[in-house]
Amino acid sequence: MMDDMTQSENDITVVHVMRHGEVHNPEGVLYGRLPGYHLSDLGRRMADRVAEHLADRDITHVVASPLERAQETAAPIAKAHGLDVASDERLIEAANVFQGKTFGVGDGALRKPGNWRHLANPFRPSWGEPYVDQVVRMMAALGRARDAARGHEAVCVSHQLPIWIVRSFVERRRLWHDPRRRQCTLASLTSFTFRGDRIVSVGYSEPARDLVPPHLRAGAKPVKGASKGFGA
Repeated sequence: MMDDMTQSENDITVVHVMRHGEVHNPEGVLYGRLPGYHLSDLGRRMADRVAEHLADRDITHVVASPLERAQETAAPIAKAHGLDVASDERLIEAANVFQGKTFGVGDGALRKPGNWRHLANPFRPSWGEPYVDQVVRMMAALGRARDAARGHEAVCVSHQLPIWIVRSFVERRRLWHDPRRRQCTLASLTSFTFRGDRIVSVGYSEPARDLVPPHLRAGAKPVKGASKGFGA
């Protein structure tokens, strides 16, 4: 029994949490949890690039948010390792009252004064799913992936805001933040290393960086009027 416990505590497992690739969204809406939003041609190239980057890694489990863009991003990674893509609702995009609307300063949903009340509390936030709730579900999803790939590596494909929030929690930063400063570029990997059940380090990489338009890279200010401020 003691030997089993010691072995478990010494297991090193890496859970890579990937943001999906670029989405075909000609209307420029905040698509949120809406169905029917698929990867663009560029987004598929991003997914393929990350699959190539991870081809030699010891990946034994691939899981994604149920939304099409996440499932499509996960597919080439799973294929490269002879795996199926599992689905976990806890990896889904954050809920948002502006879903289906365009959103920008001085245009879109904010042209209607009735929507301004949703911006009253950025600390919760008042426009959507509480940050704390996102932490709870994302930590549970990471734990499930860790257990499925114990001693190996897993890939979870999710969405910008939930990834940034769980990383902020693990790194002991405040959860409320400037959305323009999230380090979570399209097709990026935020990698959590576990020793046993405990996270011991967090890494970040952008295998498809050269494919990402400059204004959408980590830390870049969004294009005026773009609906990127609340995740994607």
